[in-house]
Amino acid sequence: MEEPDMATAAGTHGVDFDTNVQRNCSFAHLVEEAIRRGEGELAANGALCCMTGDRTGRSPKDKFLEDTPGIHDSIDWGKVNRPISPEHFAALEERARAHLDSRETLYRFDGFCGADQRHRLKVTVVTEKAWHCLFARTLFIESDADEQASWDPDWVVLNACDLILDDPSAYGLDSHIGVIQSLEQKKVIIVGTQYAGEMKKSIFYAMNYDMPDSDVFPMHCSANVAADDSSNVALFFGLSGTGKTTLSADPDRPLIGDDEHGWSEHGVFNFEGGCYAKCIRLSREGEPQIWDAIRFGSVLENVVLDEATRVPDYDSDKHTENTRVTYPVDYIPGAVIPSVGAHPRNVIFLAADAFGVLPPVARLSREQAMYYFINGYTSKLAGTEAGVTEPTPNFSPCFGGPFLPRPPMVYAQWLARRIEEHDSHVWLLNTGWTGGPYGQGNRFELKYTRAFVTAILDGSLSKAEFQTEPAFGLSIPTAVAGVPDKVLQPRQTWSDPAAYDAKASELAGLFRQNDATFEISDAVRSAGPTGG
Repeated sequence: MEEPDMATAAGTHGVDFDTNVQRNCSFAHLVEEAIRRGEGELAANGALCCMTGDRTGRSPKDKFLEDTPGIHDSIDWGKVNRPISPEHFAALEERARAHLDSRETLYRFDGFCGADQRHRLKVTVVTEKAWHCLFARTLFIESDADEQASWDPDWVVLNACDLILDDPSAYGLDSHIGVIQSLEQKKVIIVGTQYAGEMKKSIFYAMNYDMPDSDVFPMHCSANVAADDSSNVALFFGLSGTGKTTLSADPDRPLIGDDEHGWSEHGVFNFEGGCYAKCIRLSREGEPQIWDAIRFGSVLENVVLDEATRVPDYDSDKHTENTRVTYPVDYIPGAVIPSVGAHPRNVIFLAADAFGVLPPVARLSREQAMYYFINGYTSKLAGTEAGVTEPTPNFSPCFGGPFLPRPPMVYAQWLARRIEEHDSHVWLLNTGWTGGPYGQGNRFELKYTRAFVTAILDGSLSKAEFQTEPAFGLSIPTAVAGVPDKVLQPRQTWSDPAAYDAKASELAGLFRQNDATFEISDAVRSAGPTGG
């Protein structure tokens, strides 16, 4: 077993602690530590299975941003970006540091966010749980010994997950949970929640603020590339559970990354070194690459194990619908390492429509691309956030609203610029419901969704015959290989066409209510739904 570096080593941002700090430990050591400390147990497939307690998803209502003069005017303040004073930030950081210093052992990981060496941030994560450190090591890009010797982090995450505040209002918080971030100090402080995804998404939030200043468009998307054509890169935008990870894990297309990327003047690059996939109802038949990636070194969250065999029960939602797994990106066979690619030929927006009225696939004009990107329609799926128990229709700007510090139009303008510069094709793909809304209709079969993706990426769909459907004014194909024609026309899948018309009008009206909140051109606004 690789021996961990027990030294605390000098660093900036206050990452030194008086307690024992195990730094840049091996997978084996962190797994051993997690099991010894009762944080998790080995599944039959070799993955470490851990529970996150009462929070099995992100806690967006408990996230705050330090409000300072230096960043105030560049932030889109509101429900997502809620301010916390510098005084409260400092007080909570002091409390979190004291808590961490009181622990017998801490775990530290030093790694990178950004596979392109021209655009990457040094990240240090300090945790009180071994499995949280393993999570960080799985998802961020590893540094080597020479880099660690002179490590000076750009960002620091202090995860004091077991600190429960009995007086949260004294720190400017609404509950005992706090995820607070400072864009000026480059720090993240986490208290009161064991959900590991908070670490990942906080650094994505940091990249969404820092990268535009480096001429990089930050994106909440997955990316892959054709095995026989390095110029055939595809992006998949969408919120958690809409299919980013599933659709990008394609045995015929090497994976660049599954969740967070940048698009620079040189092409696209993965922010991360790993994947964070939903695994509810995971099967070897449906998602073989993800299934095979779950092995020693990966982390299962809130997955039920059989008491006798230790075999994961991926069908169980006993703890949450939002069961998760992390694994290094190179656990996917043939993954692109380093995780960089050319400018994308196709850009796909994934919308899990809980209304059941959007067509399964549509070709978007430039103005429609801007419209559907800025609105970011999808459904929050069960468990991805605290309190979400069933699919809920939702507009998330740029398919990543919870992670955007800057106004959405900043990112929408970046999209328009990049697709124009590189003549990228843009598509809307509905991975949600058909034949009725959630609770009445059925979710689109994965085999049909994969057929649409195949037709997009091999270029055949762009050559198909298209017609305009009336409810949203979207251009839809008249035929796609491997898909019944009826599936292409959402109205025909409903037993009651009048009910479809009413529901489509309802969703169109919601689009119009939402687009009224943005300052967009008349051309872009007119590219929205024609009904409602």
